[in-house]
Amino acid sequence: MAMTHAQAVRRITVALDTSDRGEVVRLARALQGRVGTVKLGLEAFTACGPDLVREVNELGLPVFLDLKLHDIPNTVERAARTAARLGVAMLTVHASGGEAMLKAAVAGVAAAERPPVVLAVTVLTSLDDAALSELGIPGGAARRVTAWAQIARRAGCGGVVCSPQEAAALRASIGAGFLLVTPGIRPAGEAAGDQRRIATPASAITAGADILVIGRPITAAPDPAAAAEAIAAELSQA
Repeated sequence: MAMTHAQAVRRITVALDTSDRGEVVRLARALQGRVGTVKLGLEAFTACGPDLVREVNELGLPVFLDLKLHDIPNTVERAARTAARLGVAMLTVHASGGEAMLKAAVAGVAAAERPPVVLAVTVLTSLDDAALSELGIPGGAARRVTAWAQIARRAGCGGVVCSPQEAAALRASIGAGFLLVTPGIRPAGEAAGDQRRIATPASAITAGADILVIGRPITAAPDPAAAAEAIAAELSQA
C-alpha cells in the first residue's frame, strides 16, 4: 500500500551541509513541512556550534546531528550526553568504534528528557569495495555493514546509517524495529557527485530504508521546496 504524502515527508532528512548559518536557516525555513528532519553535520556544527542546533529546533524542525562520534568510550559518552541536552532527535556515532563505545553513546543520551536515537554509521557511501580493500578491510561493504549493524543493535543503538545498496539484505537479516537511514540518495538523472553506493528515493524505500538523507538534489535545486515536494510525491507512490 502506498504511503501518504505526510508519511513520505517524514521519511526525508535534508542535509544542510554548509558553514553559512544564514543559508542553513533560510533553507530550514523554506523546507518546513516538506521534510521530516534537518541534518546538521560537521561543517555546519564546527562553523556555527550548538546555537545553530537550537535555532533550527526553535523553527519546529527536528535536528539530526551528524557528528559521527568516534573516540574512547568515556569521551563519546560525555559528548553524547552534551549533544542530547541540545534536544536533537538523532545522533550519529561510528560503528567501527566498537561495542563498548556504542554502549557508551547510548548511556550518554539516556539521561536526556527526550533521548535522541543513536545511529551507528557503518560504511560511508563514499567508499566502495575497492576502497575498503585499500584500507585493509576485507569482505566488501555488504558484509561489513551487516556485521557492524549486528554489533550496533546489540549495543542498544536505535538504527544504523548504511547505503541503500545494503538496505534490503540488512532489513532481511536484522528485522523490523531498527532504523535504516540511507544517504547516497539521488533522484533519477542526478549526478552521483562524491557518492559511490547510491540509489533513487523510491528504490531505497522499496529496499527497506526508513529515512532518506538527501542533500544536494534538494539544497542545490533552483527551488529547494519544490524539489523536496517532488521527492515526497515519488515516495508516496513507492
